[in-house]
Amino acid sequence: MKVLVVGATGGSGRAAVTELVARGHEVTALSRHASSLPDVRGVDGDATDPVLVDRLVQGQDAVVVTLGISESAVRVRLRGPSGTPLDIRSRGTRTVLAAMRRHGVRRVVVQTSYGVGPTKEYLPLASRLVFALLLRPQIADTERQGAELRASGLDWVEVQPVNLTDEPWAGPPATSTDGGIEGLKVSRSQVGWLLAEAVEDPLLTRRTVSVSAGARVPVTA
Repeated sequence: MKVLVVGATGGSGRAAVTELVARGHEVTALSRHASSLPDVRGVDGDATDPVLVDRLVQGQDAVVVTLGISESAVRVRLRGPSGTPLDIRSRGTRTVLAAMRRHGVRRVVVQTSYGVGPTKEYLPLASRLVFALLLRPQIADTERQGAELRASGLDWVEVQPVNLTDEPWAGPPATSTDGGIEGLKVSRSQVGWLLAEAVEDPLLTRRTVSVSAGARVPVTA
């Protein structure tokens, strides 16, 4: 398949690109520094640029969106991000979805966060406090992102990881479509695996998939 990855040089984006290439897909990568990525067509640019996104979406079979802010959460909460718009998740995703509808591209996989939208009620109390006190602006933007995705009318999959780590690959993650998780951590490499899996698996269409570390459970549970 021809797959566009938007936000391709963040941790999850890189992992998704690596997994998609390993599976034999033809990957186009978009981010501010995507030209540094090997084995893909890397395009340096802004995910909120409608002209650029429109050009890259045309001719794709699927799009993966892994947008986010890489700066310290404390800095972002106190001073705002220095190089990335605070609404990058919702605005970038909105730009991608509009281009997909124009060009008839149906399959879109978007990484949001466990504890927003359909899984909000399952979030542990300690995590709710972190969301409210430290991550409130970013979580609000992620809520908007997820809502726009689910209302898009496209063949979407929403991937919701718990807290991300840089732990090495430890096998496929635990996944669920009913809000269940196996702990509160998951490696970016495992998330990248699931993002690629969601591109390929039609059974996940219009599902919100929770992903955490631990023994693998069926993603369609």
